Amino acid sequence: MPQFKLNPYLKGNHSIVSPQVTGLKHNQALIDLVHRSVVALSICGFGLQLSYAQDSSAQSMQLPVLVIEAQKQSAVDPLQLKQVNSTGSRLGLTAQETPATVQTITQEDLQEKGLRTVKEAFGNVTGATVGNVPGNPAVLTMRGFSGNANTVLQDGVRVGASTFVTRDLDVWKYEKIEVLKGPSSVLFGEGALGGAVNLVTRKPNLEKKTVEGLLNYGSFNMVRAAIGGNLPIDDELAIRSDVSYLKSDSLYDIDDQETTKFGAAVSLLYKPNDDLSMLFSANFDHDKETSSYNGSPLVSASTAKNPSHIVDNPYGLVVDKTTRHKNYNPDSGELSADTTTLSWSTDYRLSPSWTFNNIATYYHADRKFYLSPEQNFDSQTGLFKRTVQRWSHDHDVWSNRFSFGHDQLIAGKYRNRLSVGSEYSYTDFSSPRPSGNLNAVDPYHPNVGEMPTSDWAGWTSYNKFSTQIKNWSVFAEDAFNITPDWLVVGGARYERLDVERTIDNILTDSQQQFNPTFNPFSWRIGSVYNLTPDTQLYGQYSTAVTPVSSLLVISTANGSFDLSKGKSAELGFKSSVLDGKLDMIGSVYWIELNDILTRDPNNINLTVQGGQQVSKGAEFTASAAITPQLKANLGLAWVDAEYKKLIEAGGANRSGNQPINVPEKVANASLSYQLSNLPITVSGFAKYASGFYTDTANTYFVDGHTTFDASLAYDLKNMTFTLWGRNLTDEFYGEYSGYSAKQIYIGAPRSVELGVTFKF
Repeated sequence: MPQFKLNPYLKGNHSIVSPQVTGLKHNQALIDLVHRSVVALSICGFGLQLSYAQDSSAQSMQLPVLVIEAQKQSAVDPLQLKQVNSTGSRLGLTAQETPATVQTITQEDLQEKGLRTVKEAFGNVTGATVGNVPGNPAVLTMRGFSGNANTVLQDGVRVGASTFVTRDLDVWKYEKIEVLKGPSSVLFGEGALGGAVNLVTRKPNLEKKTVEGLLNYGSFNMVRAAIGGNLPIDDELAIRSDVSYLKSDSLYDIDDQETTKFGAAVSLLYKPNDDLSMLFSANFDHDKETSSYNGSPLVSASTAKNPSHIVDNPYGLVVDKTTRHKNYNPDSGELSADTTTLSWSTDYRLSPSWTFNNIATYYHADRKFYLSPEQNFDSQTGLFKRTVQRWSHDHDVWSNRFSFGHDQLIAGKYRNRLSVGSEYSYTDFSSPRPSGNLNAVDPYHPNVGEMPTSDWAGWTSYNKFSTQIKNWSVFAEDAFNITPDWLVVGGARYERLDVERTIDNILTDSQQQFNPTFNPFSWRIGSVYNLTPDTQLYGQYSTAVTPVSSLLVISTANGSFDLSKGKSAELGFKSSVLDGKLDMIGSVYWIELNDILTRDPNNINLTVQGGQQVSKGAEFTASAAITPQLKANLGLAWVDAEYKKLIEAGGANRSGNQPINVPEKVANASLSYQLSNLPITVSGFAKYASGFYTDTANTYFVDGHTTFDASLAYDLKNMTFTLWGRNLTDEFYGEYSGYSAKQIYIGAPRSVELGVTFKF
């Protein structure tokens, strides 16, 4: 099939719905009974949290069809190259047509690999590393950039900076996770430099009734249960609901860190004809840790009872394995969020060549960060000094995005796809932020004390932030076929960001106000060329913008600075060969971020926008069906990231140093074999990450690591029983850092899990 296939409307075919996929025969009475039970359970679970209502941004009217096609073709399209990737463009381009690196992780992939949470799923992205820093759950590093330099979306909608809105949720409700590498501000606005990750929720469809679910139990007293179903009500209406629940003493085997994740989602599809489709969605998520894990603090080697050798530094500090499970947070601490998202999406075909899409979204989140963020060893006393914070967020976002799409032949032979639209969002954010210091504790016998109340007299800082952001943008994209095998894609976006910030100092009864305005412009130009119908070469140049710090909590001093500006170039290829049994994506890239904050080299007391960070690298992803029974996957990434210009307080020159939490090499691989005479599949998984620095001075270096997982699956007619083993060698390793440079997040120890999934 040619890559750049014509719009069916241009060939006189007015059906945009693919043929239905024939399902397995089931007992209809049982299906009806289970379905109605599932829907009732979801709605009841949702109703208990009615005051939170929740989310699901909507997709185009073709989305249910695309999901079905992806499932139908997954055996011969393992990297989803022939499927439309909604994150890479709003033009309905397939992954092959997109002049950028895109990756899709399906729900089937998540289940086969035993990926339970957002953090675990992000870690399966080629070249990505992920940390669960309490203030930034599932914080992502891609292509040398971390945190808010990467955008996380839900159903294509950005509701805020990723370090605020991303939570380490259960992934049951997601149909797939789409990843766009490199700058994407032209699509999603400020903050999208390293890449964008789109969490695509499951949607109802009119095709057939389904019920599916899982039940798992594993190490650390982990229980995971989920159920979901799709119910066509008639020829025009369908409803889908999903409920998930995960509870564990601690996914990291940390003392006093009981973890709970609950999710409920309901969506209704109304499709009266082939031209009109509406999707109404509501999602609610609750996640909570009774006491967060802030990493294992370094201690002096002379103090350590069982010193490890995973951290190199000139100060003789080590991670003591004896403290591996210790938690130094005060009792009654809490890390939690209740998140609700409501959305209404409309897709309407105005004519054979014109379409209209509108998506309205409401988002609300209540978050609590009651914890001791910094825990540093005092060599004089042999104790851990501790800070404390009792921060919370009240976060509301209203947004609406509309776009018109046009698809036609110019001069009867040049296909042109155009999308133009506008987006508006209003954000209201408030955050009380008391901070102070707690009593120091013994590393081995900590008396952690109680979390102070909001009226504690010991707070040394107590500010209340209030932020309102009005964000208006216009955007356009175009894809023009110069020939049937040569496609040029371009886009541009203009934004206006009006920020109103108020900082009330509760201790001094004073107030600061400032109202910065930003007017960024982003653009991209790229091209894809068909060497063969199944192999493409592509190139792209793009720009992006990112704030010097999050606009939600930007300080008075930083409010006067402009946005930092990034630019990127990328070359790559995509190929599906051997009758679709081998898919490959390869790329080389360069990203430059200018105007980051630095000290003036001529006056180190003055902060200016003269810093620069650059990364260049290469990535390769492959998936192969070596035989009908043997499948293999491979992801390789190399990045060379450094600060080209950076001077910090005191005049310390960090130019030439490596950014924190950026390993130079990351690799993941998997191999699965299905026995020919038994319904058993044996799988093995490996992940490697080289070392990384935890500070911009590059004095603390965490060594690289390799972990191995495995699974054994037994398939029945409608059920699969799976036994997973994670970190089989019980590797003791650091996976990320946060807060203090001397707190290292240790990866989860060896664990096992047994589960069953079913689908009718």
